[in-house]
Amino acid sequence: MKPGLDVPTTTQRNKQLMQAIFAELAQGNGRPFREAMADDFCWKIAGQGAWSREWKGKQTVLQDLLKPLYERFETTYTNQADDFIAEGDKVVVQCRGNVMTKSGQRYDNHYCMVFRLEGGQLRELVEYMDTELAARVLGVP
Repeated sequence: MKPGLDVPTTTQRNKQLMQAIFAELAQGNGRPFREAMADDFCWKIAGQGAWSREWKGKQTVLQDLLKPLYERFETTYTNQADDFIAEGDKVVVQCRGNVMTKSGQRYDNHYCMVFRLEGGQLRELVEYMDTELAARVLGVP
């Protein structure tokens, strides 16, 4: 490349944003993740279990998914990313959660999260996880 032309592509910027967000999640800081959500952010949990559904809109995600979920946790939730794969407007993150619930059970799920980004904001997340573990340890959402 010619000097001055090595500007990161949108795909590279999206990957870097997700790497920064997950670096904070690994420390228990979810603020960058919440701040990156677009107002029309949509979170889908794939599968057939009790947690498999879709939450539309940032406020719905925060109030109807994340708030009741975090109320079940005794310790600070952390999420460690193992791998990032980016192509076009998508970034795939393989990661592992780590938390103790108020019921005294570990909730250490493994995830494959497919994020769609636009304009530096999270627009959509499709989450693949062990829905049986979620139902057994967390109960019904």
